Amino acid sequence: MTFSLHPAYDDPRTAELVERLRDYLDGELADYERERGITHATRLTRADLEPVWRRSRELGFYGIHLPEEYGGQNLTYTRLAALKEEVGASGRVLSHCVLGDMGGPLRAGDILKHATERQLSTYLLPLIRGERACCFSLTETDAGSDVRSMRTVAVRDTGDGRDGYRLTGHKVFSSAGPFADFAIVVARMAGTGEREGDKPRFSAFLVDLDSPGCRVEDGATPMSGEHIESDVVLQDCYVPAANLLGEEGAGMRIALGRVTTNRLLHCPTVLGATRRALRLTLDRTRTRQVAGQPLLMLQAIQHKVADMATELYAARSMTYAALAALDQGREVPAEAFMCKLFVAESAFRILDQAVQIHGKEGLTQGTEIEYLFRKIRMFRVLTGTSEIQRNGIAKVLAFQH
Repeated sequence: MTFSLHPAYDDPRTAELVERLRDYLDGELADYERERGITHATRLTRADLEPVWRRSRELGFYGIHLPEEYGGQNLTYTRLAALKEEVGASGRVLSHCVLGDMGGPLRAGDILKHATERQLSTYLLPLIRGERACCFSLTETDAGSDVRSMRTVAVRDTGDGRDGYRLTGHKVFSSAGPFADFAIVVARMAGTGEREGDKPRFSAFLVDLDSPGCRVEDGATPMSGEHIESDVVLQDCYVPAANLLGEEGAGMRIALGRVTTNRLLHCPTVLGATRRALRLTLDRTRTRQVAGQPLLMLQAIQHKVADMATELYAARSMTYAALAALDQGREVPAEAFMCKLFVAESAFRILDQAVQIHGKEGLTQGTEIEYLFRKIRMFRVLTGTSEIQRNGIAKVLAFQH
């Protein structure tokens, strides 16, 4: 893999998909955002998003990773990563809607294989078609990295002819919650994990967000300034047994399923955003005049951008190497931890230098480089902190011979 700020691909299929995606992101989608005045701080509505879901589906991008039976193209992980990288590098506000990251097929994850025919027809197939949206509700205020300490409880309810569960709890950081129709909620089964030595059992449910006893509230605004998070508050919310995903007690396995793959697939989007930051920085250093010459002529600046490019190349190379191994059917738990750790930390260092080089512009709200700095900083915490990744690497190494 060679270094480039505009990657090309030897594989004709990947090259064709990337080129078509770039055309859409830089052309039609850019025009759509400009016409509607959409920025990263905009409170997005379904009216903003549904046209993008539908158009992305028409172009074959929405859910493109899915098997052909669901209208996808059964992409390899490496091909999907190339598309996710372009999404991150585009600078488009709504780019997260194009492949289905925000409330769409990518957000639903691997639950298709756990769904019943009724769940597929009612929830997941409309989701794939861009007609419905979902959020994933796992995190709680005191249950982030340690998700098994969650307090949301599911109580079996079979009284008066009912066959279902009563859910009570408070979920936070439910991305896409402000415009979702239903949530994938993980809850602890009542009566389990309440005494020392008693192992908790968790189940996953499809919860309609307009159900009695379910309330969607404005979530905390993350440092990126985006309004895409919600709290999902459940108070004795009845969920029919038909909405149980998989078997009772299998919720954590479903929630954390394909965790290695998902950890890896978060990296290309961040790499794309970092690539864009490097491009913006190079543009700045070529046009900014200092003492009658471009900023890039100063050796101190040359060394900074050289280090930035080198770290990006290293992070991108290791990520795609791990994805290629995954495509070959190999297990890559250590590599996934390493990629998440190195991409998060190196991307942050690159963005920190980008802000430094941009000077006042890098500190000014409303500029893209300042937004990217805030966005990239979050990745050191989201989807598992850097400390959690280090724990994972050490644990894998401890059992290697």
